[in-house]
Amino acid sequence: MNKPLGPVLRGKRTGQSRLRVGVTLFLRDEKQTIWENGIFQNCFFLLQTLRKSPLVEWCCVVVAGPGTPEKSAAFLKSAEAPVMTMGEAMENLDVVIELSAQLDGEWGKAFAARGGRIVAMRVANDYVIDAERMAFKLPPGLLMTQTPYHEVWTLPAFARTCAGYYATGCRAPVRIMQHLWSPTLLEQAAAARGGSYDFRYVPGRARWRLAVLEPNLCSVKTSHIPLLACEVAYRMDPTIVEAVRVFNTDTVRENETFVKFARALDLVSHGKASFEGRYPIVEVMGPFADAIVSHHWENAQNYLYYEALYGGFPLIHNSDLIEDCGYRYTNFDPEDGGKALLQAFQQHDLNLKTYVADGRKLLMKLDPSSDANVRLYSEAIAGLFEPGSLAAAPTPRRVPAPAL
Repeated sequence: MNKPLGPVLRGKRTGQSRLRVGVTLFLRDEKQTIWENGIFQNCFFLLQTLRKSPLVEWCCVVVAGPGTPEKSAAFLKSAEAPVMTMGEAMENLDVVIELSAQLDGEWGKAFAARGGRIVAMRVANDYVIDAERMAFKLPPGLLMTQTPYHEVWTLPAFARTCAGYYATGCRAPVRIMQHLWSPTLLEQAAAARGGSYDFRYVPGRARWRLAVLEPNLCSVKTSHIPLLACEVAYRMDPTIVEAVRVFNTDTVRENETFVKFARALDLVSHGKASFEGRYPIVEVMGPFADAIVSHHWENAQNYLYYEALYGGFPLIHNSDLIEDCGYRYTNFDPEDGGKALLQAFQQHDLNLKTYVADGRKLLMKLDPSSDANVRLYSEAIAGLFEPGSLAAAPTPRRVPAPAL
């Protein structure tokens, strides 16, 4: 475990001082991978940005949870950052960004009393997740606690549903931040599969193998609309569909309601659809699928989209936050989704170079190391130390970031 140089002097910062920043990461006893959820990836991409910031002396991972850094060494390696415990963070950090692991309220109060700043970074649709967990008596996700947050950072995808929820519940101003992504983790995973594997769309297939990759963990991302869109396309032209593989269905494929839903489809009765477990995208796209059919509800920025665009894979989606990339259909309209899928099949191979180029333009704006994103996050960190930033705002304010 890398040790920092020593504790900083609280409350005596000058304009020339550089900050020590930690990002929380939850560790479990069992094996973890970066592909389990987007929050783990977001943690590692955020660290890439922080390392580039002129305000940051160094950054680290702050671990919490039942797991240990020693048992999670392979998982933590991708972060490329030193690791600290909560106790070490208390003594050595200026800023803690709560991302994957939630801070204990009493710890947060003590850290703030020492002059530290605390950011709650929220990168999921917590309003919907929390509402579902309350209504159906599920284990809680992130909780509203007594932690004294100085600011909440979230993404454009959640500005509408969650900004007010965070501002009032967390008693802190909300800042809308740029989403971050780079192909680093994807390329590492692809390289681990061997030298002959290339995460790239291969044109020329007479029929497509379609993948539905929604996690099916809450209502913001499920396989229902994608399946119906595939069904529409199949009814209109069954010759274009070789197979539809619906992944991440471990939690639903034994559910009576879902089974009846699936059995109503021609894709199922004709033996075209299969229901699979959870796998990283690099194990799916190419070997088992050619195109992705996706759907979200108030969750319009997903790493899945970026990964598909990076590999040149056809992405049939309903997101309004990835510019003109992919093949977009109207929100909850599977008829339009089926038409978008047919359009993709007819046009994708002919326009592949343009499709890939358009995707790369979008992905450049998400680059954690870009000057624009480093500046944006640096300005947000600097704002934590501006005069009056610790005062409770009588009316929650929202601080927008530049649009994509």
